[in-house]
Amino acid sequence: MSKTAKKPEFRPNDYVVYPAHGVGKIVSIEEQEVAGMKLELFVISFEKDKMTLRVPTAKAGSIGMRTLSSPDIVERALETLKGRARVKRAMWSRRAQEYEQKINSGDLISIAEVVRDLHRAEDQPDQSYSERQLYEAALERLTRELAAVQAIDEAAAAARVDEMLTQRAA
Repeated sequence: MSKTAKKPEFRPNDYVVYPAHGVGKIVSIEEQEVAGMKLELFVISFEKDKMTLRVPTAKAGSIGMRTLSSPDIVERALETLKGRARVKRAMWSRRAQEYEQKINSGDLISIAEVVRDLHRAEDQPDQSYSERQLYEAALERLTRELAAVQAIDEAAAAARVDEMLTQRAA
């Protein structure tokens, strides 16, 4: 790796979105020797999951790590929640795979689509276990990023998401 490589735009104490795990905070940037090579790594803490992840700085962009969404993207994601659920008539395994891909894409609007499509109102039949798992994973990612962007706690973010989902039902 050459020394002219562009320095990462992420700094310690920045909140970032790691596609497979959601919102985390960069604790530090450290150097480690791995297989005889020096690697510069982001140390990302996912407080809620009690997990620490080390990501090579050179790979951060290619794996889809990004800064938090801008406030207007958050608003578009919240507007997405108000839309009609689009449930394809494909087999559940195929839909589940698509939902999983959307959740792990790290794209806030795609995650909002999963929340919208899997949300069940009080008067609707219960979800299957796997449906509920996907819904809760998407909901958690959405509320965590909403909370981080708007500098509110997760309970307030969850209430805001819930408010948008109930507006759709009305």
